[in-house]
This record gives sequence, structure tokens and C-alpha cells, in this order.
Amino acid sequence: MRDGVLWAAGVALLGLSVAVAVTIGPARISVADVWSAVAAHLGVGDSRLTPIRDGIIWNLRMPRTVLAAVCGAGLAVCGTVMQSLLRNPLADPFVLGVSSGASTGAVVVVVLGVGGGAVSISTGAFIGALCSFALVLLLSHTLGGTTDRVVLSGVAAMQLFSALTSFVVMTSADAEQTRGVLFWLLGSLSGVGWTDVWVCFSVLVVTLLICLGHTRTLDAFAFGQDAAAALGVDVGRTRIVLLCTTALLTAALVSSAGAIGFVGLVLPHAARALTGSGHRRLLPVTALAGAVFLVWVDTLARTVLDPQEVPVGVVTALIGVPAFVLVLYRTRRTT
Repeated sequence: MRDGVLWAAGVALLGLSVAVAVTIGPARISVADVWSAVAAHLGVGDSRLTPIRDGIIWNLRMPRTVLAAVCGAGLAVCGTVMQSLLRNPLADPFVLGVSSGASTGAVVVVVLGVGGGAVSISTGAFIGALCSFALVLLLSHTLGGTTDRVVLSGVAAMQLFSALTSFVVMTSADAEQTRGVLFWLLGSLSGVGWTDVWVCFSVLVVTLLICLGHTRTLDAFAFGQDAAAALGVDVGRTRIVLLCTTALLTAALVSSAGAIGFVGLVLPHAARALTGSGHRRLLPVTALAGAVFLVWVDTLARTVLDPQEVPVGVVTALIGVPAFVLVLYRTRRTT
């Protein structure tokens, strides 16, 4: 009963947050206008809005706000799974070097023009993210496949691809390209469309279903690999499945929105304070909390210095750093 009430409240809060966030901006739009436009496009009602107002809602603000919710939910879920698999409260979705690989892929497309215009920045970022993760898998497997080797391999891949990104930007980019690349690297939801939303949402749904199917396994990992193996868990297979699943989701999110940090690090801890450590309850609540959080962070990022936009990653860092310090402090007290 308590779980149902908590989840229903979270879903209602998310729906209200999306509706209200869409109304915030230079054009005056009401929540009723938002519901009218959504209902009309879903074929369950008629919209009396002008084409301009309908376009602002459906083509500009709604895709961006929904993608913010999807990214927040996905990053939070990935962070929860990574912290359990690696038994590290400071792990986040980018510990496998996916964001650095995505950055390199994006820079190669934008600055070097690889693909001759046929490859988009999102595609380049996605390919780069997969290359980075493949390198992490290869290194960790070669070094023994233990948890600490996975983390160290991720750090190595992160440094390598960060260096490649910096090298390409320093040697080949002009001032305008550098500014555009830097804005994207810090996380940006501007210019996204419904295609980005549906791709990321589809990957999020698949990831959630796979992770929810492994909730007991994730609970077992909290006691360590040996304890999980003693409980009948195929540690190697499970780790590969969950690492690949979360890496694929992270790659999809980063390729659409850039590297938005601290969501996957901080939100799992906030959700645990509400639900406890059992993943059957934790994962859905974490997803909802991450979605609501990033919807409002993105709203703040695009309006606080209007008409100038602040990268979403900057705002999440400003909020996340104090929370990160708190997590470090609590971790020190419990060790």
C-alpha cells in the first residue's frame, strides 16, 4: 500500500512538473494550453490554440522537457545499478568512461567533419561512447574482471578519451566550434526533437525492465560478490548484462543531451532515504526522483539568465557538488 501511494505520488508530481515547466518561458502559456495541445496531438481532443502557440508547446518546449525527464530517470537508474554492482556509493553512470568516449565522438564529427555531414553529432557521440565502453570491457577482462579492475579500466578509458577530445579541439577547432563543443560537453537539451525523445525513452524502458528483473540479484551484490555467488548468482554473467545495459542507456542519453553529471551520483542516495536499499522499491522511486529533478534543473538552466542559456551540466554540478561532499562525509563516518 505504501509503495503504491509513493509511486502514484511520484507519477503525479512528474506529470505536474512537466506541465508547469512547459509553461515557463517568454511566451505566456497556461497549463490548460499544455493539456489542450497534448490531447490534440494524441488524438483525444481538439486544440483551440494558434499554430504558433501549438508549435511552441509541442515542437519546442515539450520534447525538451520530456527528454529532461527521461535523462534524469535514466541517469538515476544507471547510478543506482552501478553503485550496487561496484559496491561503491560514489559510483555514477560515467564511471565506465562512456561520457568521455561520447565527447570524443561528437568532437570528431563536429570539428574534423568525419562522415562528410552524413553522420550527426548524436550518432558520433553514440559510437564514441560504445568504443569507450568496449575498451573498458577489454581492459577489465584482461586484468581479471574484478570490481576494482572495472573501475580502474573506466578511469583509464576516461583519461584517454578526454585527452583525445582536448587534442582535437586544441589542434583543429576554431573559436566558434570550440564554444559550441564546450556547450554540448557540459550538457544541453536545446534543439532536441521527438526522435531523440522516443529513442532515449525506448532504451530507458528496456533498461528498466531488465534491471527490475534483476532486483534480487542487485540486493545480493550489496553483500559482495562472494555472498552473491553463495546465493546462487552467476556473478560474471549478471555483471556483464547489467554493465552493458546501463552503458547502452548512458550512451543513448549522452549522445542526445551531452554529459549531465551528478544526477546518477546523488539521486540514488536521496531515493534510498525514502525507500531503503531494496531495489524492487528503489529503482522506480529513483527513476521518478531523477525525472522530476532534471525537469526543474533544465527549466532553471534555460530561464535563469534568459535569453542566454546555461548548460544543464553546470546547474547540476552547482547543486550536486554540495550533495557529493555530504555523501563523502557520510561515507567517511561509516567506514
